[in-house]
Amino acid sequence: MGSSPLDAWIVNDDEITSLLAAEWDRQTTTVQLIASENFASPSVLAAAGSILTNKYAEGYPGRRYYGGNYVVDEIEDLARRRLTAIFGADHANVQPHSGANANVAVYEALLDPGDTILAMRLDQGGHLTHGSPASITSKYWKFVSYGVTPRSDDPAAPGEQIDFDNVRELALAHRPKLIVAGATAYARRIDPAPFREIADEVGAMLMFDSAHVAGLIAGGAHPNPVPYADVVTFTTHKTLRGPRGGAIICREEHAKKIDSAVFPGQQGGPLEHVIAAKAVAFKEASQPSFSVYTEQIVANAKAFARALANEGFRLVSGGTENHMVLLDLRDFDAELTGKVAQEVLDRAGITTNRNTIPDDPRSPFVTSGLRVGTSAETTAGMKENEFEAIASLMSRALRKRDDEDALVEVRNDIAALCANFNPYANFTK
Repeated sequence: MGSSPLDAWIVNDDEITSLLAAEWDRQTTTVQLIASENFASPSVLAAAGSILTNKYAEGYPGRRYYGGNYVVDEIEDLARRRLTAIFGADHANVQPHSGANANVAVYEALLDPGDTILAMRLDQGGHLTHGSPASITSKYWKFVSYGVTPRSDDPAAPGEQIDFDNVRELALAHRPKLIVAGATAYARRIDPAPFREIADEVGAMLMFDSAHVAGLIAGGAHPNPVPYADVVTFTTHKTLRGPRGGAIICREEHAKKIDSAVFPGQQGGPLEHVIAAKAVAFKEASQPSFSVYTEQIVANAKAFARALANEGFRLVSGGTENHMVLLDLRDFDAELTGKVAQEVLDRAGITTNRNTIPDDPRSPFVTSGLRVGTSAETTAGMKENEFEAIASLMSRALRKRDDEDALVEVRNDIAALCANFNPYANFTK
C-alpha cells in the first residue's frame, strides 16, 4: 500500500481524524449512486487541501487587490486555459464556489432585475436556480417554466422528455431575455440546437446549465453546447470528477460582464486551493482515458436502467442517455416513497437520493421517485455486470425493507462487492 498525498499534512485532531476515517469507510464499503457525486482523484484531493488555502487573491490574474499573487495568477490562468481548450470556449471564469453561484452570476451579468427567463420546471427536472420560489433567483427575475411531454405507455415514445413545442410556445408568448437549457434530474441527452433556434426566433440569449453533464461533454459522450450557447455553466465535482465548485465559459462578448458579476458582484476572495484542484481535474479530463471513462458511465447507466426495469421499477422517460436513471417507485410498490426508499437503501449500504418525478403527487420532501447515477462507481472500476448486481440488491432490500436481517445480508453483499472496487485502494486512510 502506498502513501497518500493526503498524508502530506496530518490532521492533529483526534475527533476529526476519527470522523474522516468513518467517512472513508462509508465511501469505500458502500455503493455511491448519487448522480451528483463522484470520487475525485488523490491528485485533486491533494491540491484542494494544499498550502494555497492560505492565500487571499481578490480579483483576477494581473488585477489583484492583494500582493504576493504571482504564483496563484499562474495557477488560475492555467485552469482557465485548460478549461477553454476542453470545451472550445472563448473565455472561462473558474472562481464560482458552486454551480448555483455560477448561474446567479450569469443572470446578474446579462439581465436587469425583473427581466424574463424561460427555464425548466423544478418538479420536471430543473434546478432551484431555474426559478424555484425557494431560490433567490425568483425574487429578482421573472421566470416562465417549460416542462416535459406527458407520460406515455408506448415503449417507442415513452414521453417525459423536453417538450420543445412548449418551449417555443412559451418563448413566443413571453419573449424572454434569456432561455436556460439544462437540468438536474433528467436522464436524456439535451440537444442544444433546438434551444438555439428558439432563442434566435425570439431574440433571446441562451444559457446552458451543464452541471450534471459537463464531464460527459468533455469526454464526448454528450453534445457540446458551446457552439450554440452564449454562456455555459457547470459544477466541477459531478461527472467532471473534480473538486466541489463551479465554473462559467462564455463568448468573448460576455466575458467582462461575467467576470464582474462573479467578483465583485457576488464573491470576495476566490478559493485558490480549489481552483488548483479544478486545474488538475481539467488536465485529467483532457486525457484520452477520460473519454473511455465517460463512455463507460453511459454504458453502465443503460445496463443499470435495463436491470432496474426488469426488477419492476418504472424508468421515467423510458430509459437513460446519460449518467443517471430516474425511477418512479409506484409501479414497484405503490406504498413506497422516495424518502423511505432512500432511508432503507442507506441501511443496506446503497447511497441514493429521493427525487420528485414529473407530475409527482407527493411533496418534494417525500417524493415518488429515486435518482441514481453511475459516475462514482464507474470511477471505482465497476462495469455493466456490477450495476446489474446492484439493481438486484436494491430490489431485494426494498422488498424486504421491514426485515433487518435481510438488510444486513444486502449490506454484507454490497461490502463484498465494494472490496473489489475501492477507488482509493492504493492509498491509506
